[in-house]
Amino acid sequence: MVLMVIIVEILGVVSPILYKNLFNILATAGPRALLLQSAITILYGLIVIFLVQWACRRASHFGMTYFESIVIADLSNYCFAFMHRHSFSFFSNNFVGSLTKKVKWFTGAYEGLVDRIIWDILPLLVSSTAIIIVLGFVNFWLSIGLIIWIIIFLGVNFIFARYKMKFDVIRNEAETENSGLLADTITNNTNVKLFNGYEGEVSTFEISSEKVRKTRLFTWNLENYFDAAQSLLAVILELGIIYFAIKLWGKGMITIGDFALIQAYLINLFDRIWGFGNVVRRIFQSLADAEEMTAILDTEPEIQDIPGAKELKVTNGEISYQAVDFNYNQTRKIITNLNLDIHSGEKIAFVGPSGADKTTVVRLLLRMHDLTSGKISIDGQDISKVTQESLWRNVSLVPQDPILFHRTLMENIRYGKSGASDEEVIEAAKKAHCHEFISQLESGYQTFVGERGIKLSGGERQRVAIARAILRNAPILVLDEATSSLDSQSEFYIQEALAELMKGKTVLVIAHRLSTIKNVNRIIVIDKGNIAEEGSHEKLSVKRGGLYKKLWQFQAGGFVK
Repeated sequence: MVLMVIIVEILGVVSPILYKNLFNILATAGPRALLLQSAITILYGLIVIFLVQWACRRASHFGMTYFESIVIADLSNYCFAFMHRHSFSFFSNNFVGSLTKKVKWFTGAYEGLVDRIIWDILPLLVSSTAIIIVLGFVNFWLSIGLIIWIIIFLGVNFIFARYKMKFDVIRNEAETENSGLLADTITNNTNVKLFNGYEGEVSTFEISSEKVRKTRLFTWNLENYFDAAQSLLAVILELGIIYFAIKLWGKGMITIGDFALIQAYLINLFDRIWGFGNVVRRIFQSLADAEEMTAILDTEPEIQDIPGAKELKVTNGEISYQAVDFNYNQTRKIITNLNLDIHSGEKIAFVGPSGADKTTVVRLLLRMHDLTSGKISIDGQDISKVTQESLWRNVSLVPQDPILFHRTLMENIRYGKSGASDEEVIEAAKKAHCHEFISQLESGYQTFVGERGIKLSGGERQRVAIARAILRNAPILVLDEATSSLDSQSEFYIQEALAELMKGKTVLVIAHRLSTIKNVNRIIVIDKGNIAEEGSHEKLSVKRGGLYKKLWQFQAGGFVK
C-alpha cells in the first residue's frame, strides 16, 4: 500500500517534466511533422503514466480498505477486552455513556490518524522531496528557496498544532462530561419524570452544552486565525517564485517549459501544503480523541491475577476470613481485624444496620476489592493467589437488584452456564418459578427484556436471576436479599426453590428482612465493619441489650410504638 502511494507521487512529479518538454516543443521553430511526432511520443508517455497512477491508486485504496477494517476491529476488540478486565470500582466511577464514547473515539482516531499519514503526510514528503530535486536541476537557488519556505511553513504548522492540542483535550473532556450527563439522565428517565426533574435536568444539560460550545468555538477560531496567516504565506511564495523565475527567464537561464514546470509544481505543493496545517491539526485532534481511552489502556487493572495464579478447586466450600482489614483509598477504614470461619455446607446470614458494611464482607469474598491486609481462603486456598475467573466460576450470586442484558430470556438465564441446553434452562426457570410468567409472553423464552431488563418487573428480574443461579449450580451461593422484590406468594415459592438450591452448598445471605433468615445455621451481626454478635435467631433475639434483638424488635413491629 505504501509502495503504491510512493509510485503515484513520483509519477506525479515526472508528468510535469513531460509537459515541460511538450511546451518547449510547441515553442520551438522547426519542421512541423518532426515536432508533431515528438509531441505525440510525449503524449504516449503521459498516457502510460496516468494508467500506472490509476492502477496504483486503486491498489492502494483497496489495500487500505482491507487493512484498516481489520485493525479497527482488532482495536475495538482489544479495548473491549481490556476495559472488562478493570475492577468493579472502575465501572462504579465511570459513566456508561462516556466509556462507550471513549472506545468509539479511540478506533475513530486510529482511522483518522492512518488516513492522514498515508494519504497526506507520505505523499507530501515524497512529492516535496522529488520536486526539490527536480527544481535543483532547473536552478539551484529555486530549490534552496523552496526548502527554506517549506521548513518555515511546516514548522509553524507543527508548533500551532501542538499549541492547539491542549485546547482540543479540554474540548474532549467537556464533550465527555456532556455525553455522560446525557447517558445518566436517559438511564434515570423515570426519576426525571416522577420527581419533576425535567426543568432542572434540561437546565443542567444546557449549561454543559454551553461549555462544549465555548470550547469548540475557541478551537475553531484558532483554526480560522491560522488559516488566514497560512494563506498569506502561500501568496508570498507564489509571487516570490514567479518573480524569481521571470528574472531567470530574462537572463535566458530557463525556458517557457520551465515556467510550466515550476507552475505545475507550485500548484502541486500548494495543494499538498495548504492542507498540511489541517492535516497536522487533524492528527493532533485524533491523538486528543484517543487520549482518554489511551489513559484507560495505560492504567493497569486495579485487581489482577498474580503471575502463575492457579485455578480454584472447591471440594468442601469452607471459607475463612483471617485478620482481614480493608480500607477505601487507604484512608477510610471499613473493616478491621475480621476473623470468621464458615464451615462446609453452612448457611450464614449477615445482618446489621444500614452502612454496617455487611455487603462489603461478601464483596471481599468475590474479590471486588483487594484486602488491605489479612487473607480470605476457600478450602485453604488464598483467593488472592487463584485466578479471578475460577473464583467467580465457583460462586453463584443472586443480587438484590439484578441487571439483565438486553437479550432474550433464554440467553439471560443461560448466562449462568454457557452451553446449557434449552431443556436445562427451562428446568431452572421452573424451579425459580419464572417459567409461569415467561410462558405467558408472546415470544416466550425468546422475549427481549430491554436494557438492564427494564421490560420486566423487579420481581420477575429477581426470579430470572435466581434461575440463572440455579442453572450455574456453584458450590458457594451468595444471596443478597434475593426475595426483596417479590410478593408474598412468589416469595413462598422462591423460598422453596432456594431451599432446594442451597442443599449441599455453603451459603452466604445478606439479609435486611430478618424473617427470611430465621432458619440459617448462624447469624453474623455486622456493625461498623466488625462482628458484633453471632449465633442462631433463637439465641440472638433474646440476648439482653443485643443489636440483633433491637433490629428484630423494630421489624417485628416495635417501631410502630
